[in-house]
Amino acid sequence: MSTTFAAPLVGHTSRVRSDETESERLDRNFGDLLQELRVAQTGVQILFAFLLTLPFAARFETVDAFERVVYSVALLSAAAAAAMIIAPVAYHRMLFRRGRKPELVRSAHRMASGGLAFLLVAMVGAILLVSDVVMGRTLAIVVTVVAGAWFVLLWGVLPLLRRHGDRDGAGR
Repeated sequence: MSTTFAAPLVGHTSRVRSDETESERLDRNFGDLLQELRVAQTGVQILFAFLLTLPFAARFETVDAFERVVYSVALLSAAAAAAMIIAPVAYHRMLFRRGRKPELVRSAHRMASGGLAFLLVAMVGAILLVSDVVMGRTLAIVVTVVAGAWFVLLWGVLPLLRRHGDRDGAGR
């Protein structure tokens, strides 16, 4: 059985095999997704815990209406991100051994993507909230726009450019 590998990326361990069956590909894709979610889940949980503790801080009573709205959006986005990033595990448990791996992989991919979108909103909201308190509103907005653009570039634009530049189909 001969194996051919796609050109490896630095730090990339997943290999695309020419003799890989559909079932093996789905298993590999789901395993890769779960590894990615483990990383994201930790960040979401830390951010969510931080946001949950803020109202109990003595200074929270002094926040204005804008900061309360930003806080609420960040908190609810972190909760939504946590739900969507953890959901593939629950989904897998419900569909375990039911022969629905293609549906599971598609749905888990969508949940993970949605969770990352909510995580982006939560992180940008947390940056805005903290920088507003520390730096003042005008500078906080500038810093937050730059940070948000950075996240969008790293999490969206660059991967999409790479994806569209991948003409050989090796990214299956």
